[in-house]
Amino acid sequence: MTVARPSTPVSYFHLLRRQAYARPRRPLVVFSPKAMLRLRGATSDVADFTAGRFEPVIDDATVTDPQAVKRVVLTSGKIYYDIRAEVTKRELTDVAIVRLEQFYPLPEAELTAALDRYPNASVVWTQDEPENQGAWPYLGFDVARQIHRELTVASRPASAATATGSSKRSAQEQAELIARALTY
Repeated sequence: MTVARPSTPVSYFHLLRRQAYARPRRPLVVFSPKAMLRLRGATSDVADFTAGRFEPVIDDATVTDPQAVKRVVLTSGKIYYDIRAEVTKRELTDVAIVRLEQFYPLPEAELTAALDRYPNASVVWTQDEPENQGAWPYLGFDVARQIHRELTVASRPASAATATGSSKRSAQEQAELIARALTY
């Protein structure tokens, strides 16, 4: 079984392509919010569809000096674009955003290689879901053991409900979790 949460159209395409060619066939579970269908930042160049392959971990291509990075934001899905917008707005050069595109099986080698580029940085998993939901309950246990680094979480408070029911409260929680993700 493969469980993934692609953050770009080309990543989703190559994931489906890999699934079509895989033998023996295993189930594929893909999490993707419909909000990404209309998200301007979630686009890919046509050339990317004809070249390349599915990347289970996507490192931050904007980082020029990995030694200067003090915070690695490990994330997946749509929230990447919100964090990227905030990093760009604040002109932060000491934050790297690493996207985990595949949850299971966990791409240990790729994830370790991406995080090893930033030896002086703390690592935080950031998700839009409440702390007791989403990927954190799985990743907090599994990833922390395998990367041999402390892993913290920036998310909405634990809740029985998946949504707050209030757009104002949801926007406030979103701003707070992004601020926590970028604060080291």
